[in-house]
Amino acid sequence: MNRRLALLVLPLLLAVAGCTADKAGDEPAPRPAAAERPSPFRDCATLGTAPTAAATPGSGTKTPGTTAPAAGGQALPELTLSCFTGGAPVALRSVAGPAVINVWASWCPPCRKELPAFQRLSQRTTGQLQVVGVNSRDSRSGAQSIGEDFGVRFPILVDQGEALQRELKRNAIPLTLFVDADGRIRHIDATGALDDAQLAKLVRQHLGLTVPA
Repeated sequence: MNRRLALLVLPLLLAVAGCTADKAGDEPAPRPAAAERPSPFRDCATLGTAPTAAATPGSGTKTPGTTAPAAGGQALPELTLSCFTGGAPVALRSVAGPAVINVWASWCPPCRKELPAFQRLSQRTTGQLQVVGVNSRDSRSGAQSIGEDFGVRFPILVDQGEALQRELKRNAIPLTLFVDADGRIRHIDATGALDDAQLAKLVRQHLGLTVPA
């Protein structure tokens, strides 16, 4: 009787042991890699081309009653930075002015606060000046999320080593450079988050341009 019982139970034990072994030996199928989200930012291909109005003498973009800023100002540093969207690296000195260059990071609260104002400045001054971002010491996913959440569309350069800040001898961000048509830095603002009115005032004061309402 005991022998007969053992013969009946043994196949069941072997079957159970085999299923367990098979399961233990199985590896889960690898998950397909998630498709990379398209960048919200514009590419950098046109950064070397001067704004249409700035390239046309007498175009009427200057603020009435003002004169062009006096000669002077320092040249942009000789740096080459990657473009967030890929493609050829960009020599910072090749960015055709007038331009407003904003250094920012997703982990910086005042940077996040002011980015929508820079996007509006970009939209309001199409053909007058270029608005360019420099993403500093940030993660790609963090920068991408900010661009998506805040609707930032202007071109973004990447400076993970803070080379631009070191060249300018500035530590804090946000940092905003106002660059004239000759590629000279007319003003560097490090006062904190800028709003629409402050940006319009600084563009008028340092670049002699009116920002349309």
